[in-house]
Amino acid sequence: MAFINHAGREICCKIVYYGPGLCGKTTNVEQIYERTNAGSKGKLISLKTESDRTLFFDFLPLDLGMVGSFKLRFQLYTVPGQVFYRASRRLILKGLDGVVFVADSQLARLDANIESMADLDENLTENGFAIEEVPLILQYNKRDLPGVVSVRDLRAALNTMNAPEVEATASTGAGVFETLKAVGRIVLTRLRPGRSI
Repeated sequence: MAFINHAGREICCKIVYYGPGLCGKTTNVEQIYERTNAGSKGKLISLKTESDRTLFFDFLPLDLGMVGSFKLRFQLYTVPGQVFYRASRRLILKGLDGVVFVADSQLARLDANIESMADLDENLTENGFAIEEVPLILQYNKRDLPGVVSVRDLRAALNTMNAPEVEATASTGAGVFETLKAVGRIVLTRLRPGRSI
């Protein structure tokens, strides 16, 4: 739910990057951080997990202009993808305004993508959200690798809710800002003072 600070004239929206381990969630946020003007971003905070394979979450306040007389700020989070961090993922989803589901396009990762999407659906439900009603973008990442699953097959396996889709290669930055802009547009169209998505 967007946080509205009337005294500071600021609206803060929370975007969560979700997906299986090593799919590119962290790479997306790091690319956004690196390519954003220093005056428009806050500090990137990273907490490592015990296995050191993924970040626990990233926090990136990103100023995106004004909504009426209010300054708009996005906070970007990633969730740990490994199965044993399920409770952490559920906690990070609390109070969200939008989700970017990052799918790994490699054939060997298709089952992990499907499992992660089911996990997202279940965790959203436990937080009082319906996946069909949450501002959601699917990013099909790692499109530069050989032998990736077709977008059509990824769509059939993952996008039963008919959410907008973006193809990406997060390691080069391709599709990263397109994804952020797409989820931002959906969040902004649903944004109402004092209301959640």
